[in-house]
Amino acid sequence: MSLPINPNSPFARRRAGILLHPTSLPGAGDCGELGAEAFRFVDFLASAGISVWQMLPLGPTHADRSPYQCTSVHAGNPQLISLQRLMEWGWLGAGGLDMPCGNDWRCNQLCAAYAGFQGVATAAERAEYADFRTTHAAWLNDFALYEALRAEHQGRGWFDWHQPLRDRKAAALDDARHRCAVMIEQLCFNQFVFFRQWHDLRDYANERGVLLFGDVPIFVAYDSAEVWAQREYFRVDAAGRLEVVAGVPPDYFSATGQRWGNPHYHWERIEADGFRWWIERMRTQRELFDLIRIDHFRGFEAHWEIPSSAETAIDGCWVKAPGERLFQALLDSLHALPLVAEDLGIITPEVDALRLRFGLPGMKILQFAFGGDASNPYLPHHHECLSVAYTGTHDNDTTLGWYQSLDDATRTHLHEYLYLPTEPMPWPLIRAALASVAVLAIIPLQDALALGSEHRMNTPGVAEGNWRWRFTWEQMPVGLDERLRQLLQLYGR
Repeated sequence: MSLPINPNSPFARRRAGILLHPTSLPGAGDCGELGAEAFRFVDFLASAGISVWQMLPLGPTHADRSPYQCTSVHAGNPQLISLQRLMEWGWLGAGGLDMPCGNDWRCNQLCAAYAGFQGVATAAERAEYADFRTTHAAWLNDFALYEALRAEHQGRGWFDWHQPLRDRKAAALDDARHRCAVMIEQLCFNQFVFFRQWHDLRDYANERGVLLFGDVPIFVAYDSAEVWAQREYFRVDAAGRLEVVAGVPPDYFSATGQRWGNPHYHWERIEADGFRWWIERMRTQRELFDLIRIDHFRGFEAHWEIPSSAETAIDGCWVKAPGERLFQALLDSLHALPLVAEDLGIITPEVDALRLRFGLPGMKILQFAFGGDASNPYLPHHHECLSVAYTGTHDNDTTLGWYQSLDDATRTHLHEYLYLPTEPMPWPLIRAALASVAVLAIIPLQDALALGSEHRMNTPGVAEGNWRWRFTWEQMPVGLDERLRQLLQLYGR
């Protein structure tokens, strides 16, 4: 039996959303920012009647830019900081923003902004920064020290650092804090700026009826501040080496399964500590978002453990996880769980029971629905109200690209199911998502713009070229907001 839906819950009425990571916003820099383009995108959503902006995890990424392998589960990505807004706040002088962009240049701009803050910040702004440092100290201090040491080690992971720093010996840490004090202060300031700009954007969106929908990966990157600073909560040995790693078993899509390489949790210790680690992680996400997707939800019921020495996922095994006790602890501490469970793949009755026990919507991907028979759970006639319907996700091809690659049998099934649609793709699938009984329907922006495969965000299993897609306002058809608004009125969203 699931929990009753609170009338103030994001799931208390039918909604529609657009999936777009902030890095995909337009702009002159290397990626999108939390500046004017982000606010303009909110205006577009509000004009179209869209009440949810979904995005990917916001943390600092490694070189591959994957938001699912971040260096912190709490911190924001400083690449998203709007330098223009720093100028508007009076902390960054004019004259430098027309220079060529790049990481070193951006870092110099952020350093200049901190110097400007120290020189011109009001008493209220200084108090705001001090309060941020105090409120977030539980993760911020370790994160800043970790990032400073990582830079000192030319980007090498903590497990390859000198042993006293790797193992967090007190004298080595004290020396590092003194040696890296200037950089640590800068890193803390960067996080203050990120959160300040994010809160401004969230307030702007909420005032216009738009909720922000975040994403929390179940697992943590091995090279991250949390695994380095809180090793006791992860399955690593005394030297920091992985004992087992996460992944999924062999299935229809892969004969060897998937070996993700993330460390598994030491659930016994996390539970013995009252699940405090997860509560604090979710508290930060609640500060950023109105609703949150939990990636790989089935891992909270049981997860696939692979020996770290194994090259593939074949030799793994299922291990039970304390999902019900964890989510009860989260509910007791946070008093609400505005969560969506990513329940794709092979899902057992036990996983469904855990999701329903806490009233969490699951996911229905329409690109998975066709080519089989009427029992396919992703077909709209199997959707439930407590679910989120998608045309596709960040891991899928765009719907137009997907449609163009279909074999004849799957395309025929699609046409027959959707009554031989006369509109060009992807609009028939967008209509199907919006017409679904699912309480929330999400459309990737690429689908709303009718873009092809060259515009997909991520291709799983491909190492290069992912997470870089950007849109331009010139790709936005005239009247798109009105077309979407009419569809939302038609389907009661």
